[in-house]
Amino acid sequence: MLFEGKRVLITGAASGIGRATAIKFAAEGARVAIGDVNEAGLRQTASLMAVTPRIHPYDAADHASCRALVAAAASEGLDVLCNIAGVLDWGSTEHFPVEKFERILAINATSVFVLCQAALPHLIASRGNIVNTASTAGVQGIAYNVAYSASKHAVAGITKSLAVEVAGKGVRVNAICPGAVATPMTATMPGDPDIDWPLVMRNAPKLPEGTCEPEDIAELFAFLASDKARKVTGSLYTMDGGQMAG
Repeated sequence: MLFEGKRVLITGAASGIGRATAIKFAAEGARVAIGDVNEAGLRQTASLMAVTPRIHPYDAADHASCRALVAAAASEGLDVLCNIAGVLDWGSTEHFPVEKFERILAINATSVFVLCQAALPHLIASRGNIVNTASTAGVQGIAYNVAYSASKHAVAGITKSLAVEVAGKGVRVNAICPGAVATPMTATMPGDPDIDWPLVMRNAPKLPEGTCEPEDIAELFAFLASDKARKVTGSLYTMDGGQMAG
């Protein structure tokens, strides 16, 4: 098994990509800790996993909560950190509340920095690795999605900069850039009359049935966190059904 005995922390594990990734790592022998603000969702995820995980509810918008999550999850060491927790909101930039912008940045970007920072001593000791969740919105502009896109561009920058900084210490840092994924976060689109959806849909997947399933992204998390990707660091891996191809 890919992760026999490895100690793995996965955030955003109450649903979607985080849930699928937790299930995948447990199936591959990992000792998994799962975190999310939604404790009931974490317990549902745990019921689907091959090995019972450690459940740690936390608030991604609270720095102390992020640090406490890492401390609890890494009490016996840490080999892999998968940063998956995130939020999405759409809207016309002209009318988008700055408070929403700041909240999205706090959860999607600042928490990634805080979690990486807290995890680094453990990962340096284990020569482990980090896999972040960026987005196709982190490598291109998507209309009416400025806050989310800004947060995911930040994750891309955190990933690349940190990868350079800690490479000499044997720690790898990569990020996945999913396109459209069938998750609860993307299931409901806003009815904002200011949104030009044909403009947004220029960024749609090109493959027939190009929307990814959470399990597709989980496979990529497992690859990047494994020794199969031991020469990969500072990379942004896109899985998007051809969205970025043109």
